[in-house]
Amino acid sequence: MDVNQGESIRFWQTAPLAGVELLSARYIEHRFAPHVHDGYVIGMIMAGAQRYRYRGAEHLAGSGTLVLINPDELHTGHKGTEDGWLYRAFYPDSGQILSLLDELQLPTHNPPAFGATLYRDPDLVNGFCQLHRLLESPATALQQQTAWRELMLSLLQRHAAVADVGQPGKEHRAVTQAKDLLHAQLAAPPSLEELAAAVNLSPFHFARVFRRATGMPPHTWLMQQRIARARALLQRGCLPLEVATQLGFADQSHLSRQFKQAYGVGPGAYRSARQVLTTHS
Repeated sequence: MDVNQGESIRFWQTAPLAGVELLSARYIEHRFAPHVHDGYVIGMIMAGAQRYRYRGAEHLAGSGTLVLINPDELHTGHKGTEDGWLYRAFYPDSGQILSLLDELQLPTHNPPAFGATLYRDPDLVNGFCQLHRLLESPATALQQQTAWRELMLSLLQRHAAVADVGQPGKEHRAVTQAKDLLHAQLAAPPSLEELAAAVNLSPFHFARVFRRATGMPPHTWLMQQRIARARALLQRGCLPLEVATQLGFADQSHLSRQFKQAYGVGPGAYRSARQVLTTHS
């Protein structure tokens, strides 16, 4: 960590994840007095280390660790190294977690509880860090809501004894309807919750049904359709910037990255090659 960098705190919420607060911070001298949260804490130590007292014991959370705190449980927090700690965290309320379980028809009479507070779980740490950054980006609500649900289910099954979920069904009609809706709204797609409501399924159940039918989550399938449409527009001579704007890409560089991943060449080079081919045919 850069020892010359001062403390910084960003606390926010994003519309696609109602009931989840987000924090990105670097703490050096700050000390958290004993306190509780009425929801859960899911934190990732990005660099440095944090010391905290929880359930009557002292804990040292180093870089790359996952910090989990249950609702209404007393804890503190202060630096574990001279440089403090770099931290990202999710604060979902209990209702958000119970709603997720309800979508999967899992028991909701008792809120789930994490068995321990500190875990070395690289897959989940990396996944939650990527999701946290995704929530700072112009990614679609469809992608954000799907990624949140998938990661939370993994977390709750691994560390809160939530039961396994059975194989999703094969609601072919719902998947076909969803594909038609996504095709019609490539530039401004519905959120996962809106899409699921349109096909009369719960959001998480729909996401799992769609993945089983197509081999990919809805937002990935949507991107495949966007790229295919971009290719057709470039073949007609449309400029990459026009294509990016028309199809809802964040900007031209976003289109370029996605297009090159799919076709091995950037959209500008692809358009130029097509024009040369057309000229000589």
